[in-house]
Amino acid sequence: MALFTVAILLVILGAMWVTLSHLKLRAGYRKLPPGPWGLPIIGSLYMLGSLPHRNLSRLAKKYGPIMFMRLGCVPTIVVSSPEAAKLVMKTHDVVFASRPKLQAYEYLSYGAKGIAFTEYGPYWRHVRKLCALHLFSSAKINSFASVRKAEVGLLVKSVKEMASAGEVVDISAKVAGVVEDMAYRMVFGHNKDRIFDLKTLIREATRLAGTFNLADYVPFLGPLDLQGLTQLLRTNNEAIDEVLEKIIDKHIQDVSKDEANHMNFIDVVLSLMNKSNNFEDDPLYAIDRKNAKAIILDILVGGIDSSITSIEWVISELLRHPRVMRRLQEELKNVVGMCRMVEEFDLENLGYLNMVVKETLRLHPIGPFLVPRESIEDIVINGHYIPKKSRILINTWTIGRDPNVWSNNVEEFFPERFVENNIDLQGHDFELTPFGSGRRGCPGIQLGLITVQLVVSRLVHCFNWKLPNDTPPSELNMKEKFGLTMPRVDHLLATPTYRLPA
Repeated sequence: MALFTVAILLVILGAMWVTLSHLKLRAGYRKLPPGPWGLPIIGSLYMLGSLPHRNLSRLAKKYGPIMFMRLGCVPTIVVSSPEAAKLVMKTHDVVFASRPKLQAYEYLSYGAKGIAFTEYGPYWRHVRKLCALHLFSSAKINSFASVRKAEVGLLVKSVKEMASAGEVVDISAKVAGVVEDMAYRMVFGHNKDRIFDLKTLIREATRLAGTFNLADYVPFLGPLDLQGLTQLLRTNNEAIDEVLEKIIDKHIQDVSKDEANHMNFIDVVLSLMNKSNNFEDDPLYAIDRKNAKAIILDILVGGIDSSITSIEWVISELLRHPRVMRRLQEELKNVVGMCRMVEEFDLENLGYLNMVVKETLRLHPIGPFLVPRESIEDIVINGHYIPKKSRILINTWTIGRDPNVWSNNVEEFFPERFVENNIDLQGHDFELTPFGSGRRGCPGIQLGLITVQLVVSRLVHCFNWKLPNDTPPSELNMKEKFGLTMPRVDHLLATPTYRLPA
């Protein structure tokens, strides 16, 4: 009874505080961006629906490319045009370079000790610099080329056997398997562990991180754990931590025996941890075991799901558009030939493949809002006041489907639109920023693109594909679901035929 009374009091007090705060913002002399009014306590949360990127896109047509909403207690700015995105990610990048404290992020980053989900500040700048130099440099990424080649070779072999048997391939499952195996070999040096099933735990962490959490928007309800997410996140984090501790112990022992042969990401991170003893006078730069685990978890969560989702959508669009599939296969035939398989050194010569990937990411961005940002101070943009600690959602899904940017055939999958422009994926062009831009741009973009292009080119070069049961390409289900990334609702299934000489 006492607990129920406390809960009711919390709700009442919270509602009063939220309402007063919202009225203060609206009534203030500073002009907020236009946007819809919200309800007490929940604000405009009810407007998000199951596909928030689509619903916020519709609202942006009414309120404009810089829109204010109150989501629960959180002042939120929704950005829906390249010009507005440039203001956030370039012109005023420092102001919008931080991250909100979301419950899942706190568990995934061991309390803001990683890269992707950590608040902006001296520690984040230091760790990002170390990761850029030691983990995501071109030399380091290229050093794992043989790992990627071996894993993609196993994928082709497996699909070839299924093709010979006339079996339907679950492309989603196959792609997930090869991307996970690549990632775990690069990070740990192996992709299978008979004792610890880290892959299942990471998948669960990614799922939980993408689940709507009421406590992130109405913090005073957090202690009640109404959705049970706090307990699930805590249990998952404890299980992952136990596994990572044992893996770290084993790697420390192995390195002490034969240091020269250890080049995996985890060993690099551990070496940085050892070198951080040089920064004893400044704890801001110290890297301990928690920091090491947070960085490793960031790499796995950030790299695996994004690559899987991108590859799924590329193959989906190719199956749905046989003309594009044929043209890509023709390019592969001309550049690579039919007597060998695609290698990484071929990728730079596959211009049409690059256009196919860009067109896919335009229509199906990895994360429709990127990773949310947070303003670190009050600022006025285009005459609109944006309060400190506002949450910033950049709707890349809307930007990618804006007819004012991409012409009237914006809903059509048409890679040739990139023939006469120099738009790239590096964050320089704000019409297309699936990996973000500025200080918060993804540091692993090079590795991600190599993974996507290599897997796609091998599957398209080695096999012809058709949908099961003679399903017409136009009837392929292209619905998405919302989460940390934006994957297909259904697994992608297709029947392969091997097309290279035996």
